[in-house]
Amino acid sequence: MSNRSSAGPTDVRTHNRDAWNREVERGNEWTLPVGREAIAAARQGEWEIYLTETKPVPRDWFPELEGIDVLCLASGGGQQGPILAAAGARVTVFDNSPRQLAQDRFVADRDGLTIATVEGDMADLSAFADGSFSLIVHPVSNVFVPEVRPVWAEAYRVLRHGGALLAGFVNPTDYVFDPELAEKGVLRVKYALPYSDVSSMSAEERERRFGEGAALEFSHTLEDQIGGQLDAGFVLTGFYEDYRRDDPIAQYMPSYIATRAVKL
Repeated sequence: MSNRSSAGPTDVRTHNRDAWNREVERGNEWTLPVGREAIAAARQGEWEIYLTETKPVPRDWFPELEGIDVLCLASGGGQQGPILAAAGARVTVFDNSPRQLAQDRFVADRDGLTIATVEGDMADLSAFADGSFSLIVHPVSNVFVPEVRPVWAEAYRVLRHGGALLAGFVNPTDYVFDPELAEKGVLRVKYALPYSDVSSMSAEERERRFGEGAALEFSHTLEDQIGGQLDAGFVLTGFYEDYRRDDPIAQYMPSYIATRAVKL
């Protein structure tokens, strides 16, 4: 889930929208729709989804899905949304990338699912009224916005009382290391936290390291990731950690954190 580039800070949303449109064209694993067999199994009650990379979300984190309103927040790509729709939920997928949303519509058309898709900024859910959803599924994606607290505030607003927010995010310490050395198995601290692709390195270094046109990433402190949920009004009721595949840093610490938070 690491894609970065050299755009300036004023056009982060537009830049990342275009970057993820290109990731669909390149076949990034987070843009590949689920297959027919996964949809058929979900219709029979056999399903799982991921907030992070390798560990599925515990089933007891979910309410009974039949007929409930679910928002898949910054979750395009034809993966979580179609599975939840096949399991019986009324699903809306909200994402910044039109091409990612097209993947969800592709699965819906292919497998006869009803899925609403809405394009927009994850920190601005003004397209939805207060209390519109009973469940929000937010896999690792807030790394692509400079500020995360507005995301939690908007999620809280559009949830119904008793609803849950299931969120995955990157362990912020993942960003302190020199990435070029880490690929060689050498872990050397290089960047101060919170890290920003816009301000932590030069435009020339970003382009050399990550390529032209890749998405901008931003680390967020645990005070903003977890404390921000609490400050928005949520109560945390679940927590787990996960590890990135084929990553030398993951030999020493978790790559991801996932939380379940409830609006009482």
